[in-house]
Amino acid sequence: MILPLLIGAGSGLSLIVAIGAQNAFVLRQGIRREHVLPVVLICGLTDALLELLGVAGIGFVVQRAPILLEIVRWGGVAFLLWYAWSAARRAMEPRALAAAGGAEGSRRRTILACLAITYLNPHVYLDTMLLMGSIGNAQGDPERWWFVAGGAIASVAWFFALGYGARALTRFFAAPRSWQVLDWVVAVVMLVIAARLAFGGIGV
Repeated sequence: MILPLLIGAGSGLSLIVAIGAQNAFVLRQGIRREHVLPVVLICGLTDALLELLGVAGIGFVVQRAPILLEIVRWGGVAFLLWYAWSAARRAMEPRALAAAGGAEGSRRRTILACLAITYLNPHVYLDTMLLMGSIGNAQGDPERWWFVAGGAIASVAWFFALGYGARALTRFFAAPRSWQVLDWVVAVVMLVIAARLAFGGIGV
């Protein structure tokens, strides 16, 4: 069952290894070394759960009820715009840009932001539930469950690598200017994704 396991891992990585709201959030938390473990667990395990639900057939239900994705779509647009503004505001306030040793954000606020970025993103459902679910179900039994296992392992491994690997950039981000650049990049990424959701729909 190695082949479906590898296919699942490769498919999962091809969908999540890209610049996006979730990856940008994990990267920033990793660089700041703030609540990294709950953040990477939420992101990785959510992907694994949605892939499992997709292969189990829930993706079919979502596909037949597009209103659910529309609700998530506009909720995602609102949250991404708010997060873009928050990042831009941080970039314009040098006092808030201490790379290390500054005031740490609350665990509760960080977890809520991570949950919002994860669950208010329609692409999460399209990629994990619909796309991964379709590919997985095409594998047949019992290969589809090995496919899910491969995708889950890839998702968890990616977010752990991103969250904890970001610490290697700590020295670079010791300068406030570096934080300004990162926050401006995050703000632009969030705005672009929000615009694509608002004007291009969930299929972009």
